[in-house]
Formats: sequence, C-alpha cells, structure tokens
Amino acid sequence: MHREIALLVAIAVASRVAATEVTVKLPSEAQPLLDGRMILIASPLADPEPRLQVELEAPLNTPYIFGQTLENAKPGTVVPLTSTYGWPVSLAELPAGDYTVQAVFNQYETFHRADGSVVKLPPDMGEGQHWNEKPGNPYSRPVRIHLGPGAPPLALSLDQVIPPVKPILDTPFVKHIRIKSAMLSRFWGRPMYLGAYVLLPAGFAEHPKARFPLMVNHGHFPADGIGAWRETPPDPDLKPDYSERFHLAGYNRIQQAESYANFKRWTGPDFPRFLVVSIEHANPYYDDSYAVNSANLGPYGDAINKELIPEIERRFRAIGQGWARFTYGGSTGGWEAMATQVFYPDMYNGAFVACPDPIDFRAYTTINLYKDKNAFAEQGKAVAIDRPAMRNYLGETLATQRDENHMELVLGDHSRSGGQYDIWQAVFGPQGRDGYPQPIFDKESGAIDPAVAGYWREHFDLTHIVERDWAKLSPELTGKLHIYVGSADSYFLTNAVYYAQDTLESLKPAWGGEVDYGERAEHCWNGDHSLSNAYSRLHYDWMYVPKIMARIKTTAPKDADLTSWRY
Repeated sequence: MHREIALLVAIAVASRVAATEVTVKLPSEAQPLLDGRMILIASPLADPEPRLQVELEAPLNTPYIFGQTLENAKPGTVVPLTSTYGWPVSLAELPAGDYTVQAVFNQYETFHRADGSVVKLPPDMGEGQHWNEKPGNPYSRPVRIHLGPGAPPLALSLDQVIPPVKPILDTPFVKHIRIKSAMLSRFWGRPMYLGAYVLLPAGFAEHPKARFPLMVNHGHFPADGIGAWRETPPDPDLKPDYSERFHLAGYNRIQQAESYANFKRWTGPDFPRFLVVSIEHANPYYDDSYAVNSANLGPYGDAINKELIPEIERRFRAIGQGWARFTYGGSTGGWEAMATQVFYPDMYNGAFVACPDPIDFRAYTTINLYKDKNAFAEQGKAVAIDRPAMRNYLGETLATQRDENHMELVLGDHSRSGGQYDIWQAVFGPQGRDGYPQPIFDKESGAIDPAVAGYWREHFDLTHIVERDWAKLSPELTGKLHIYVGSADSYFLTNAVYYAQDTLESLKPAWGGEVDYGERAEHCWNGDHSLSNAYSRLHYDWMYVPKIMARIKTTAPKDADLTSWRY
C-alpha cells in the first residue's frame, strides 16, 4: 500500500516537472575558444523578451533563470542544459507549462593582473556591466514553447548579437571626458579607462578667467549622462506611463518637467556657478567601483581622485583646492560619497550621504556580520526564519537574502553576476587563493566566514574606521559628514545609520556632522522633508548647494577665490 502511494506521488510530481531536453548552439564565428556564463530564461510572459525581465532586486518580477559556466568551449558547440543550476529551481525541476524561452551568453575575457593572478571576467563594453544589454554578447531569439513530459527537444541558437551602445552626444552644458588610467591599467594588465560627464555652469565660455567649485556626484553607471537634466522643454506629446515604485501616473512627464526646471534653475541669474561631475567607472565586476582602492578591483579610489579629478579640474577651470570640492550621492553613491570623504579627508570639504549602502556592518542590511552565523536565516530554538532583503512601503517582504544571493549565483559564480551582493563581496573582501573574491558567506548555505568579516571591518566598515582613526581624522573630517536616510528604507539601510549615529555622536572631539531621517520614507530619501522621493531624487545637483555655500563661507581660506564664479 505504501509503495503504491509513493508511486502515485512520484507520477504526480513527474507530470508537473518539465523533462524537455534543452540545448544551445554557440556562435560559429567567434574567437578561437569561448569562456563565459550561459544564461537561460524561461518566462510565462512573452513581453518584453525574457532577457529583459530579469531583475536581481525584484524576485517577484523575475521569471525562472538558469546558468552554466563554460570554459574553453569551441565555436559552434551544441551545449546541453538539461540539469542546469537555476532559481528558484533547477532546469530539471521546472514545472511543466508554456514558456517563452531565451538564452544569453555572457562572454568572459582573461585578465593577467599585476599581482600574478589570472581571472576570467566579463569586461564592460560601455553599457555599465549588464549581461543582458552588453554589446557583443550573443543571444537567441525568444521561442514560445511547451516544456514538459513528451515535449520535443528545444534547440536554441545564439544567432543574435547585442549591438554597440549609442554614445551620448555633448551639449553646450554637458561634456564627456575619458582618460586612460595608468594606475588601473597597471593593476589589470591591460588598458583601463575612466570617464565622466561634466556639467558646466552657465556663462562658462563667456567668463574665461573664472574658476569654479566642484561637486562630485557619486552613483551607478551614468547611462543617461547627467541625470535629471534637460535643455529643452518637456515633450507635450509624451505618452504618460505609470511608476510602480512611486505609485504615480505620468511619472515620465514629471521627470521631463523637473529635469527642464533643473536646467532653468542652473542657468538662472542668481544660482552659484559650479561644476558637477558624474563618474563613469564600470569595471569587470559591476557598474561602478565604489570609488575605493580594493584587493579585487584595484586602485579605483586613487585613480579617480588622483588621475581623473585633477584632469577634469585642469580642462574645465576648477579652483582645484579642498575647500572648493564637495561630494554627494544616494544609495551606492551615498556610501561612495562618505567613503571618499573619509579616505581623502582633506581633498573634500563636505559629503552629503543619502540612503547609503551599509556604512556599518553590524547592519549589513538585515545581517550582523560580526555576530550572526548565517546570512540567510535567523535560527531560533525550533525554527529558522529567512531574513528579508527588501520591503515595500507597508513593510511587506518583497525579497529575501536567500533569493537574491541564489539569483546572483545563477547569473555567475566567483562573484561574476554583476549583482549587488557580489560587488560588495568584490570591493570589501580580500582576494581568494583562486584570484577571485573571497566570499563573506557561502552563496548556497549562507554560512558567514568570520575571518573575512574581520577583514571587511578593518578595511571598509566606515563607522568603525572613523571611530578607530578619529584622533587622526578629526582635524580634517569634523563638520563634513551629512547623512540622510528614510526610516522605512526599502533595503533596511536605516539600521546601519542608527548604529553609525550612536558611534559618531560619542566621538571626542565632537564630530560636528548631521544625521536626519525621513519619516516613513523609502529608498532613497535624501534629506528633503518638503517633497516626496519621487521629486527630491531629481534634485540632487542643486539641493545641497545652500549648505555647500554656507560651508564655503565659514571654511574658505582668506585668499580664496570667492568672486570669479559669482557672476
């Protein structure tokens, strides 16, 4: 009787699981051997095409994904994917049903780094390190098919290629700059470049003797150049969209209107004349480097601050002194703004740190890296509860630590997913024996490595570093840190700020900075109590100017140029 029941259960399960054989043919015309990650997407929906439906930070919006690393594969090879590792299930466990299926091959190149390590990584191709949009990556046409027992084999062919990115053209106000970095090229063993978009002040050409203060806007890859900037009136015929994030109809119209209003404000007669810089520093691991020197990415902090910024200041007539430089940003950019101010304290005169990535690893989102044993779950006496990674405005869980990390593992092993947790691991962690980042925790089980956590603490826990080095830092850092976060930040980034505030307010001599919270505000609140995130996030390039001007007034040396740029 028990055997009969077991057999019936097995038959029922088998009927729900796709047993279709899937193969993918590599391009015939390619380099001699191919390295990379084969990514397969199976979606119940057909639009947009599956490769564009994958959202690492939104598991509820992401279809089934599967991944397999290939090394030294011959062009034209037919690769079987039947048992490929996947999220939320392996390909062999995919429920039977109708799917739109597509494959993408994220190509790797071999880097021979200066330290002797040899690693295979996906180079950025001008798109900001996104595998599903990377120029040159081959992919298959979407296929609508039934997967399940008795279905014929599915044979996909990588016969499409993602085209090059169209460059953003310069305007009278926005200029693009790109330099070869000697520091980064030396580290990576090949030419490496840094770029930036520079927003010029009104009257730049008409006032050739004027020199200008500099505001460095840190953040993700600036795919649109200078964000929230528009030099022409809004398009009256623009079809309104709907923003799920902000619950607003016609948000695209709001963005155009605010961007044009920013242009009008920036060029108005009473606005202080500044240079704004948005840095372009995508790398083989992510869409930006976190603007620090690290074991796995190399000396990006020094390259940005000692190569790129001086070249920008030379070309665009910046004042070029610490009292006239400021840094700001939100989320990743918030962490970078604080890190830049802390690691280069006399080079900048203030950091405006909005909704920063974890600035205290006692609250690495919802994980305490120093006390917790497991990153994915909190273990009780009888039950383990999965830790959340993202919540909505009502506090409802939208993603767990387990799901986000397993999704990244599908898209790339050895921290090669291009995802958030993998770049934290690459930037904050030491290099492993294999040349790739040493994991802070096991990506499958969540078990935390306390030795690696200790490395993170000493090198990149910003709160700990400020406290540890305060005797040395206080003369240059006092009064320069301004930290803002919503009390309901979507990624639980509020928690690290709580810890940081307690530590900073205990420092002697007093730290002289500012911490402010937006009541019920989600990610990424930036200090504006009068407007919602939907609007204030579009005002970064001018909203801190009043505080910057006050800082300049009280800290500029006696011989400082306070007039040539006030025309």
